[in-house]
Amino acid sequence: MHIFDDYLKPIRAAIAADPKSGKLYENLSYAERNLQKGMDFKAFNQQVPEKRLLPSLADFARELGLVPNFDQRLGLHPDFSHLKHSEGLEEHYIVSMFVDIKGSTLLFKKYTPRTVWIITNTIQRAAIHTCLIFGGYVHRLQGDGLFVYFGGKDIKPELSVKRSLQFASVFTYFVKEDLKNIFIEQGIENIYTRIGIDLGYDQDVIWGMAGIGEISEVTTCSLHTSLASKMQSYAVSNGVVVGDHIKDQSLAFAEYYTPVCHRTKSENDRYIFQIPEERFNYTQYDFNWLSFLKKQDFIATDLAGNLQLKQQAVVVSNRNLANLAPIASASKPYYRFEKK
Repeated sequence: MHIFDDYLKPIRAAIAADPKSGKLYENLSYAERNLQKGMDFKAFNQQVPEKRLLPSLADFARELGLVPNFDQRLGLHPDFSHLKHSEGLEEHYIVSMFVDIKGSTLLFKKYTPRTVWIITNTIQRAAIHTCLIFGGYVHRLQGDGLFVYFGGKDIKPELSVKRSLQFASVFTYFVKEDLKNIFIEQGIENIYTRIGIDLGYDQDVIWGMAGIGEISEVTTCSLHTSLASKMQSYAVSNGVVVGDHIKDQSLAFAEYYTPVCHRTKSENDRYIFQIPEERFNYTQYDFNWLSFLKKQDFIATDLAGNLQLKQQAVVVSNRNLANLAPIASASKPYYRFEKK
């Protein structure tokens, strides 16, 4: 889809310049060679800025009419930050997602630690930037992976679920297609992602502070938060597994859900959690993220079956005739702007 093209460039440059790879290309620019030879955190930030989308992803966000919020702090969801250093508890729904990137340890067989650092941090920033575009809140970084919340006090559960599925689909496509092509060229085939997603309703989720003093975070206590992490372990390579509540909250996408047990051929895998005495049986589903992605209004499929980003007209807020006057005046005689 070319959404992540600019995130692939520093990865390719770092691999090309790695002394262990033996593929230091003569046509690398001075800056690209320094990405490997003289890399420090400042240099990396210039290549992949913390709080600015790279152009290809910025174009994607602009086409969707979405603006990422970079003013986040780990462990401090803005809608519940007032619970920090308090004794308060609140009940409120949230979508929990665990994104795990597997196989990155294999990179140490091929590259120096400096190159691996560039690769993994670029992938992680691509994930964070994409998450922010879809309104996600990055709660915690766990190795190469992320624990993410979707939702809050001013957004309905239905939209939070949809945004979480959109993020999961777009990012999984990036790992499965774009990253795969880079690593296969290098003889590495086992870099993939696994994602688990679940929804806890108001009565299912407690928000509060965990920890002590500054060794703390505002987090959730919920079965469904825990299940998101557990579900990702049931996902296939580049797969997404979701819980019953996600399916129930997105019935318009029902065709994309299949019980995990249908894939594993084991009825034991139908339920991710059970409380027999309460007759509580919670089903987990494989989510067909690729079919879902193809149906999104920002995606088109070309004749070869490749996914492309649709060029859409984004509605700009505060579009006023007076604001168009300086541009339109150059288009006389078609321009008819009169002050009243």
